[in-house]
Amino acid sequence: MKKTTVLLLILTVQLFNIQLLKAQETLDIAENPEKEISSGKELSLQLSSRPGAKLLFTQRFVFPFLEGSGSLTEDNNMALILTAEVSPISVNGLVETIWTPIAFFQLAAGGRIGSGWNINLFGKDVRGIGLNREKTDGTKKAEHYGSAFDGLLWKAQAGFILQADFAALVPGDWNHVVARMYHEINYAGYTAARTDESWYFEDDDGENVNGFNYYGNLFVGYQMPVILDTVGILTEAELHLYDTPGRSAWGDDKIRWKFALIGNLTFNEKISMTALVQFCTERNYTNPHWEDLYYRNRNINKSNPLHLAFYQAVIAMNYKF
Repeated sequence: MKKTTVLLLILTVQLFNIQLLKAQETLDIAENPEKEISSGKELSLQLSSRPGAKLLFTQRFVFPFLEGSGSLTEDNNMALILTAEVSPISVNGLVETIWTPIAFFQLAAGGRIGSGWNINLFGKDVRGIGLNREKTDGTKKAEHYGSAFDGLLWKAQAGFILQADFAALVPGDWNHVVARMYHEINYAGYTAARTDESWYFEDDDGENVNGFNYYGNLFVGYQMPVILDTVGILTEAELHLYDTPGRSAWGDDKIRWKFALIGNLTFNEKISMTALVQFCTERNYTNPHWEDLYYRNRNINKSNPLHLAFYQAVIAMNYKF
């Protein structure tokens, strides 16, 4: 079998961190609550045009909590979501709680812990985990340093959610114009990294440093009573909040934007599929052959710092038990 065929068969992911699934999930919890404790299991396979692959098993519980008598509080609940995920380069455990004190507002908190290993895929190094360092030979190039499970990646986050559904004002099966906005502050750390040392995880750009980050997203979509039940646009923003000296020189102070066109198909109460095409902002550098340089040795173009580029295409297949 040709290598290109094999590569197509194992197309995989990086965690498109499952933000559409979370958006759909929280809207569903708010619209279809149970008056007693309910639970559900879900198995998801995420395939992407980027290197990697991810299989997720999720167990969720929904508890009625501080319910009121009014329309805005009668469905108050607390959701607990536990997820185990594995990919060809990493393994992770995640926990998240979502509290709905009022229909349009939610508080969320959670964390994750995991580790990884590194593989070579058709001559390309795929970095599951490890440090990103500058070579000491004076070339200003980068080198990856790390071995399998030589440290743990951990993360803790807290945020809030605002959500709305036009059908709440004008009831009707075809009136579900929905919006969900999420803002989060998180702290991510790699136990093998010292202060200001940068690191890779799940083959990202290797520009992470132990410290605080901001993440936010906005999903605007339309839900329909047909197989293609959700279409929409997801906008994501991420900003490193740690103050690495000289970070503006290579553009680390710039917000990293991602934009995705999303569609979700629900075939029956157990099986669904989500597809997206995602674009991101990339920085423009003035250095020739900047790809070979350690990222802190790059110089961003101040007059034209960013451009939009294709990031990935993703398909997620989901099965509810």
